[in-house]
Amino acid sequence: MSYKVIVDSCGELTPEMKNSGKIFTAPLILNVGGHLVVDDETFDQADFLERVAKCSECPKSSCPSPESYMKAFQGEAERVYVVTLSAELSGSYNSAVLGKNLFLEEYGEKDIYVFNSRSASVGETLIAKKIMECEEQGMTFQEVIDAVETYIDGQNTYFVLESLETLRKNGRLTGLKALAASVLNIKPVMGATKQGIIIQHGQARGINKALVKMVDRVVEEIVQPEEKILGIAHCNCPARAELVKEMLQKRIPLKEVIVLDTRGVSSMYANDGGVIIAV
Repeated sequence: MSYKVIVDSCGELTPEMKNSGKIFTAPLILNVGGHLVVDDETFDQADFLERVAKCSECPKSSCPSPESYMKAFQGEAERVYVVTLSAELSGSYNSAVLGKNLFLEEYGEKDIYVFNSRSASVGETLIAKKIMECEEQGMTFQEVIDAVETYIDGQNTYFVLESLETLRKNGRLTGLKALAASVLNIKPVMGATKQGIIIQHGQARGINKALVKMVDRVVEEIVQPEEKILGIAHCNCPARAELVKEMLQKRIPLKEVIVLDTRGVSSMYANDGGVIIAV
């Protein structure tokens, strides 16, 4: 059976995924002080970060429209899977579900399933990889759905950012108590609940200590690491990402570690210097 996977552009893609012919992107649109940036293969991270640094307004994003998802569902693939940002953080999931319903109404039956990642960034990457793995094993459509939903249930996301301002100003930190004062260089260690809501795990003085605390948290919570692929996404800080990778590999026997630079949406929220882990 032929298939394709559509990942909204908060999810990073590995070179293998880009070359597979199976993975496609549904781009979000970023708005920096009225300048619109399409989060697709034309995204220029350096230019984007420079614009954000110079702009007094907080950057914003808008999710793919139901019509753009509808268009992505067309083609010869008999099975279509979608992986979106956490429904608690973006309208992308609801937009994809609406697009699916409109597509089925207009064109009739087709196997389409929308996964709410309950994560973001490299969390979406790992979910897309899992879908491909299940498909290559010859699973039925329903077996793929069940296996991937189980995988999502067991996935955890963690992150440490230089600044949480973009998340805060765009209302993505609802329910959190007052965050530590930036004047003291306190960096929170953040994560996501099983529902995909952002929470604070802890904090540390300075980014390096916060990264160590994040690694501690991963090591503490991971189950059967030798069977797990761990993903690290970084915003313009490859050395920092490699440091995190080394710390993790010294402490737990991981099956594989993927390190990727953030795409547009993740760059907007992570800001320059942010590091995200999913496993």
